[in-house]
Amino acid sequence: MTTIAVLGSANMDLVVRQTRLPLPGETIFGSGFSTVPGGKGLNQAVAAARLGGSVEFLGAVGSDAYGAELRALMATEGIRTDGLATTDAPTGTAHISVVDSGENSIVVVSGANATVTTLSEAQRTSIEGCGYLVMQCELPLSVLVEGIALARASGAFTVLTPAPVMPLPDGFLASVDLIVPNQIEATELTGESDPVQAAEALSAGNTWAIVTLGAQGSVIAHNGTVLGVAPARPVKAIDTTAAGDTFVGSLVARLAARADQTAAPTEDEMIDAVRWATTASSVSVTRAGATSSMPTLAEVAAILA
Repeated sequence: MTTIAVLGSANMDLVVRQTRLPLPGETIFGSGFSTVPGGKGLNQAVAAARLGGSVEFLGAVGSDAYGAELRALMATEGIRTDGLATTDAPTGTAHISVVDSGENSIVVVSGANATVTTLSEAQRTSIEGCGYLVMQCELPLSVLVEGIALARASGAFTVLTPAPVMPLPDGFLASVDLIVPNQIEATELTGESDPVQAAEALSAGNTWAIVTLGAQGSVIAHNGTVLGVAPARPVKAIDTTAAGDTFVGSLVARLAARADQTAAPTEDEMIDAVRWATTASSVSVTRAGATSSMPTLAEVAAILA
């Protein structure tokens, strides 16, 4: 199977469950607390690995207990870590409030992730040998620019989740083969509140764009033209944390399993990958946590059988 290199963040998620978000200055009681491995990069790497992907993780953690726990998870999931540095900075953390409706709010403290400003030799080697480079925006922009340039030069298919949205240099998005924002991110990037129009704008120039809409599904566009809206799979959500990351990781794993990796994905192959990603994401929102909620290949295949 073609290798998927994920250049991204690795955090320990500190999750509080509560009935509602507190008002400014207010103290309320929560109903539960847990620590769950997360970070958009690690989330996507785990989702891809569970869907059968051959995954390498490129990033950094601290030399603390959280860092050791994240490394142990990657080992358990079969994710290679030659490109995972250990730094003096503490492992990144995400402080997540999950309300009873399943919605969440998140504050990220980057920690070791902020030290990844340039690619190490091991990380460059991984990108030069991968078929897919998956990135988000929780690492410094300088390393994302370096990574995507190297991937393009090496012939890898590049995938970006533009979260959190940040100013990107001219030409950066033109180097992305597939961009997967949610509706808010798509609007911020394009100024278009209509997700169909936003997808059209983001997909201009032979790019794939998939704008995720939560319970309303996702808009698929290519080369400035919308192919359609893929429906969501109806479920009762209890926690939407990492639903988008599950979608992206599963999507790329399915693309990496195509029979012919020498050619770009066809429309039918992308629609098929979206179907698998939608199913995986729908399973994840019925479970608590980030990486702890992600389904396996067998679970998704059973639903789609």
